[in-house]
Amino acid sequence: PGRAQVFSAVVDTFLEKLVAAGSYRRFVNCYRCFYKLQPQLTRSIYDQFISQLQVSIKEEIQEVKNEGNLEELFSSLDKIVEEAKDREEPAWRPSGIPAQDVRGALVPSVLQQRAHLRRALRQRQGRSSSLAEAVLAGRHSIAELQQLIQARQQAWQ
Repeated sequence: PGRAQVFSAVVDTFLEKLVAAGSYRRFVNCYRCFYKLQPQLTRSIYDQFISQLQVSIKEEIQEVKNEGNLEELFSSLDKIVEEAKDREEPAWRPSGIPAQDVRGALVPSVLQQRAHLRRALRQRQGRSSSLAEAVLAGRHSIAELQQLIQARQQAWQ
């Protein structure tokens, strides 16, 4: 049976046990004086109380199922379990050491991020070295021009 059916069976079992726990005998013990005066009416009140209790519990559970979309979630969980049956490798389970589990989950993304940052760093370093060479070439050209200016200035004087 699917999980939705199991859930419904659990709810039905719960209601049966609730009704058994709230037996007529216990109800009568709580309302003994009223029972002595009108036993038939007490039985009728008990029956109405139990039926109304069951109806209201079923309605509340149905409302929770609808709000939480439990039917769809149960069916998707059933599909996941069916798909997992064909797998040969065991499913991941936590080791019991939270730091190790978190590390295991974060390591792939951290490695990917590190690789991206290293690529970006190499690009920046390449651009920086080419710019540094251009600056050095510019300084060399400025130094040559200054020497040329000084030579012409001395020649003119």
